[in-house]
Amino acid sequence: MSDSYIPPFTMTEEITNLVIEIGEQVGAVVTYDALRANPKLRRAGRIRSIYSSLAIEQNTLTLEQVTDVIDGKTVLGPPQEIREVRNAYEAYERVSALDPYNIKNLLLAHKIMMEGLVKEAGRFRSGNVGVYAGKQLIHAGTPANYVPELMKQLFDWLKKSKLHPLVKSCIFHYEFEFIHPFADGNGRTGRLWQSLILQKWKMFFAWMPIESLIYEKQKDYYKALNTSNKAGESTPFVTFMLEVIRDALKAVVESQNKLTEAGEYVGANVGENVGTNAEKIVALLRQDNRLTAKVLAATLNLTDRQVERILAKLKAEGKLVRHGASKNGHWEVLEEYE
Repeated sequence: MSDSYIPPFTMTEEITNLVIEIGEQVGAVVTYDALRANPKLRRAGRIRSIYSSLAIEQNTLTLEQVTDVIDGKTVLGPPQEIREVRNAYEAYERVSALDPYNIKNLLLAHKIMMEGLVKEAGRFRSGNVGVYAGKQLIHAGTPANYVPELMKQLFDWLKKSKLHPLVKSCIFHYEFEFIHPFADGNGRTGRLWQSLILQKWKMFFAWMPIESLIYEKQKDYYKALNTSNKAGESTPFVTFMLEVIRDALKAVVESQNKLTEAGEYVGANVGENVGTNAEKIVALLRQDNRLTAKVLAATLNLTDRQVERILAKLKAEGKLVRHGASKNGHWEVLEEYE
């Protein structure tokens, strides 16, 4: 394989249009200003991304338990899963300072993420691996002896490529998962690295990480990976990921527009222009409908019981509906609530 390796990919009209559309939506997003000025809201978003990425990897801790682990509280749960949360939190806290084009930084991120969980934390695997669905082999990773050179070539391409960061991040994500360079932790590390590439383009993505978006469409995510494997190029996966990003940003922009029209936009101090705590809670749930009572309370400087009472009142009034259980459920703000 030559030193000037270029990942197989076809730039389609659909992908070009998605990049343009996402660029327009990013320009319309003003939520980042609120997040940047509100550390509690930033932290809530980070906890959501950690929970989502680990849930994809079958970590069974709930969002509330993940929050408690990060807060240093005692949590009853599998020790390995608790360690996964602690490691992930440290990795996310440090990732913004890393260089997405530096392979040594990738190894450092993996070491932080997988320390105490696998023997080869921070090192490319020494043995061969495969991805299984039960006993069926879905994908065999690249033979171990080829991994270091392939990863070097992938990073050289990432650094030199003139493709748009949105496209590059998706291609890298696919190629990384195809190579499967580590003994374990490939999924969470690959998603973390795409988030890093995106936030170096627009810092907004530090607070709306790709992990949470993928968790919402987990089955389609794996289907897109398999489709690209069969096609022999990343194009189907890139298209899918751009659609996920587009849809998520579209929801953020629409939420902002509704809040602005109603005079309820959540400003730099989280609802400084909003009259009541109920309105503040609704405004936050419009932007992330999976926020828990605990996270809402921490964000708004209220007690858990205060938030629970407000949520109960909103549900009783028919302004808010809860779908699902505490682990995988979400809130629905009814359109009638203006």
